[in-house]
Amino acid sequence: IAPMDAPGVKLFCRASYEMQAAVMGSPYDYPLSSRFDENDAIFVFDDVFIPWEDVLVHRDIEMLMKFYPSSGFFNNFTFQGCTRLAVKLDFIAGLLYKALRSTGTDEFRGVQMQIGEVIAWRNLFWAISDGMAYNCQSWVGGAVLPNGQSGTAYRVFATEAYPRVKEIIMQSVASGLIYLPSSANDFKNPEIDKYLRQYVRGSNGIEYKERIKIMKLLWDAVGSEFGGRHELYERNYAGSNEMVRFQTFFNARGSGALDEMVSLAEQCMAEYDENGWLDEDYFNSEDINAVGFGKE
Repeated sequence: IAPMDAPGVKLFCRASYEMQAAVMGSPYDYPLSSRFDENDAIFVFDDVFIPWEDVLVHRDIEMLMKFYPSSGFFNNFTFQGCTRLAVKLDFIAGLLYKALRSTGTDEFRGVQMQIGEVIAWRNLFWAISDGMAYNCQSWVGGAVLPNGQSGTAYRVFATEAYPRVKEIIMQSVASGLIYLPSSANDFKNPEIDKYLRQYVRGSNGIEYKERIKIMKLLWDAVGSEFGGRHELYERNYAGSNEMVRFQTFFNARGSGALDEMVSLAEQCMAEYDENGWLDEDYFNSEDINAVGFGKE
């Protein structure tokens, strides 16, 4: 444990998207960047003194190795991450539908198919989240943990879901995402506002300010620097692309789940051999077989 003002502790931050929103626009122009930016930084310890009373673990390999599987961290972080992503997709799916209604393409068959895929991704993560809660695992002292196996599924599919959802938005909303004025200040200029009212109005009775508001929100979610950072975040939040799959395999092997899968396959294989069915519930077809099966 180290205080942030300890001598030698350094933080080098990336550019602030919140500051960019404050300088270049308004909450109407950057509704997400202006309030939800979580700044990232390079964290440097340059010969920082840590007193012994602030040291949690020191050269205890056994403690380090058992923290991840025994502390409940994995189960809880995947449960939180999956539920967080499910809520995020609730928001994205609803906003996408509003955007497509404003462009007048919401009744196109191909567009409805794409909306359905986004909703399916949303449903998947809510199903995993529910499964983690309802099929919980016993822990210590009568406590329970969210199901870890379901958590591994979240880690794998989350890396594919958000990039795919973003791709669908880019394909279906298309130029509507950038067919926008630069600032809400343009509404205050009568010489500009009259053209915006005429040429940037939406379909389905959606007036121009509402259409622009919807599109600016969706752009900030997926197209701005803030939005791009979120895609990178979702791709890597739960670990590297390789590691989340590697750990899913080892989780199944270590928990015995993989043995159960193998056992099911072997159960099927045990019901027949090269001479036909071994299970009495099935009948061999020697009497009608046309290729000589079952005959000596």
